Amino acid sequence: MALFEYEFMRRAFIVGLLLAVIIPCIGVVVVLKRLTMIGDALSHSSLAGVAAGLVMGVNPILGAGVTCVVAALGIETIRKKMPQYSDIAIAVVLSSSIGMAGVLSGFVKNAANFNSFLFGSIVAFSDFEMTLVVCVSFAVMLAFVLLYKELFFIAFDERAARLAGVPVGMVNNIFTVLTAITVSIASRTVGVLIVSSMMVIPVACAMQLRASYKRTVIYSVCFAVAFTAAGLYVSYYARLKPGGTIVLLGVACLILILSAKKLLKF
Repeated sequence: MALFEYEFMRRAFIVGLLLAVIIPCIGVVVVLKRLTMIGDALSHSSLAGVAAGLVMGVNPILGAGVTCVVAALGIETIRKKMPQYSDIAIAVVLSSSIGMAGVLSGFVKNAANFNSFLFGSIVAFSDFEMTLVVCVSFAVMLAFVLLYKELFFIAFDERAARLAGVPVGMVNNIFTVLTAITVSIASRTVGVLIVSSMMVIPVACAMQLRASYKRTVIYSVCFAVAFTAAGLYVSYYARLKPGGTIVLLGVACLILILSAKKLLKF
């Protein structure tokens, strides 16, 4: 328990565990809607926002949040125009974000600060950023609980949800904004390049247990919390990057679950 003697590690655990709770909640709906690549698109959008924030002298997380929301709403707009080809919306936003990030990165003076967002820097959170994560985490959890039934309907069948009287358009927009904000703040912890993995891997592990929707959400959160806590411990003592360590532990766990299912024929 020696690592808890340091304030930066205590902050890292608080931030990491909060995000480990909200990211799988978003991830379950994303996976069921067959939009798993939206995490990649929004994470690259957040990178463009980080570069814009550093160029303009504002907090990079705020810049990432704004660009993520704009990108997410853009994806939703294109998806409505082309419902049969929703993956095209993600590809368009992804490519645009990569191009913007590439152009703006050339104007960033502090390259080290910009590069820290690529693979995350969970131990370097400022007071403002930690407060922002706490507020966003509670907001996302509250919205997820209040819209639980609506998201459940939409995740499985939007057409049936619309016939059942669910305001699909409004709920989709709210969920899109929540996803964008979650990705933008998570990019600071695990990094832009692997934030989508944190959204999908815990959900993939939970889905192997063949549980109900509610239990899948609970199991996903439990897996994410376990990966985050174990990843922070391992990265501290082995002197590894926390974000990459968390994701690799998740991948290892998924491989073990799949192997066990094959051996036990479960």
